[in-house]
Amino acid sequence: MRVRLDGVSVRIGGTPIIETIELEIHPGEFVGLLGPNGSGKSTLLRTVYRALRPAAGAVWLDGRDLWRDLGVRAAARRTAAVVQEPAGDFAFTVAETVLAGRTPHKGLLGRDTAEDADLVRAALERVGLAGRAHRPMHTLSGGEKQRALLARALAQRPDLLVLDEPTNHLDVTAQLGQLRLIRRLRLTTLAALHDLNHATAYCDRVYVLHAGRIAAAGPPGDVLTPDLLARVFAVRAHRGTNPLTGAPHLYLAPLETEEDR
Repeated sequence: MRVRLDGVSVRIGGTPIIETIELEIHPGEFVGLLGPNGSGKSTLLRTVYRALRPAAGAVWLDGRDLWRDLGVRAAARRTAAVVQEPAGDFAFTVAETVLAGRTPHKGLLGRDTAEDADLVRAALERVGLAGRAHRPMHTLSGGEKQRALLARALAQRPDLLVLDEPTNHLDVTAQLGQLRLIRRLRLTTLAALHDLNHATAYCDRVYVLHAGRIAAAGPPGDVLTPDLLARVFAVRAHRGTNPLTGAPHLYLAPLETEEDR
């Protein structure tokens, strides 16, 4: 799927959150959305998975306007989102939660089918939760819940995957496994990420948000320069190479202040 944001602006309660965003994702790309807290990442994602209507501009999915040309169900068949869930227990089993990903493909009284069951099993195997299918969601760790929600998105069989902090609550092994899995899916993907080195290792391209606007865009190795990181993230940076993977690696430290000298 090809995704394009054309001059998208969002206001909440009259306050501008993001302004005149121009963004494009090519089919099969893994695009990272970077920026400090409060820069507008989650707001921008919500416009893409049809949870927040822009005040101006348009979101295009394969040339169709998300809000004018697609209804809620049609959009849900094309786009799956994994968002940062609020804390609390889930009342369903893992398999029941993943099965909910099939809802956009059913009629109002549509029954679960053998194909649905196969897709749920495949999704759970893909995220490493096949042995947890009948466990209640509330008995899972935070990281396991996050993987179950990704499985639900995969069972949806979307053309576009939208992820808000997909490594949240995961330990380091699970973080790397999750990102490697997302990369290998070769689904058109837009993900908000906090860890800049995850972006350099796994993303094809990144967009950097600063104060609600795009500050830079392009391959992470080109975009994440020491000057940009100082301006947007208020950190000092040295760029090197990860000796284990060969990927670019960023070494970060706080900017010096008068008190540091």
